[in-house]
Amino acid sequence: MQMLEIKKQDPEKVNKTFRLPKSLVDRMEQIAQAKNISLNALVVQFFEYGLAHLKADTDEVE
Repeated sequence: MQMLEIKKQDPEKVNKTFRLPKSLVDRMEQIAQAKNISLNALVVQFFEYGLAHLKADTDEVE
């Protein structure tokens, strides 16, 4: 499995609200701080990585 390379980026943005477990947010905040990026930038990269690695039968929308 390919590892996620965390990087800085600044594409056009849209506001959305997601409810996440506090333990997950705490872990992500630690990673974001260690990588010197915003929590939002880290979440975007996690989403992009997850979507890029979906199984072909579930990848209906690009």
